[in-house]
Amino acid sequence: MNDLSKACIDEAKSNMQSALNFLNKELAKIRAGKANPGMLDGVKVDYYGTPTEISQVANINTPDARSIVIQPWEKTILGAINKAILDANLGFTPRNEGEILRIIVPPLTEERRKELSKSAKVEVENCKVNVRNARRNVMDKVKKLKDKSVPEDEVKQVEKEIQDITDKFIADCDKVYAEKEKEIMTV
Repeated sequence: MNDLSKACIDEAKSNMQSALNFLNKELAKIRAGKANPGMLDGVKVDYYGTPTEISQVANINTPDARSIVIQPWEKTILGAINKAILDANLGFTPRNEGEILRIIVPPLTEERRKELSKSAKVEVENCKVNVRNARRNVMDKVKKLKDKSVPEDEVKQVEKEIQDITDKFIADCDKVYAEKEKEIMTV
């Protein structure tokens, strides 16, 4: 197999792995009953006029499975952090305790668990679309290899290998979803 063929296969693997990594990050944001600092990822607080992630302006800890404690580095932004969490509509309300914010994570209802499972399924479907788009983009490049004096047998072999890689990543997406759904639905 020549270098062009190997480059196409490596590009496909790389792009598909990126899609799977993004899926794992997005699913980590979906809470499954126990407190996790990752639940606040993506929540931005107005810090001197600049939208900044909470983790950049405060310490976030989970002293137990049902609570999150946020201790800002500057007491003056406690209110802004509180407002940002409320505006993010995460399903819980922070309690201002003077120097810290405490969030008690409520137990999930059956209905809320089903909603979270559906949103996880949407993220998985988006990942599958990204994997298929990566396959399509690389397959277009592989078809152009014929013009670059790559034997047709090798082009067919590369296409088959890319399809096998795609199938593996799609199966990985399903496996990740099955694990997340089990985590969400466990009481």
